[in-house]
Amino acid sequence: MKGKEVLDEALFEARPYVEYWDRLKELVEKLWEEATDEKNFIELLNEEMERAKEPFKTDLKIFLQKFTALISG
Repeated sequence: MKGKEVLDEALFEARPYVEYWDRLKELVEKLWEEATDEKNFIELLNEEMERAKEPFKTDLKIFLQKFTALISG
């Protein structure tokens, strides 16, 4: 599984657990477009997480967990 497929799968897996689904999806897709590769995408996501306030910060963490599990597994 590569590229946008991983992103979509991680979003799908995170959906039942997040509070702000539309906001998460919009941000993640924007960062994906800006990123040069998966590693850079994770860095951009971590930067957003540092700026985010709860409960959206938790949504980002959940998505990141799903995404990293898919790319490493």
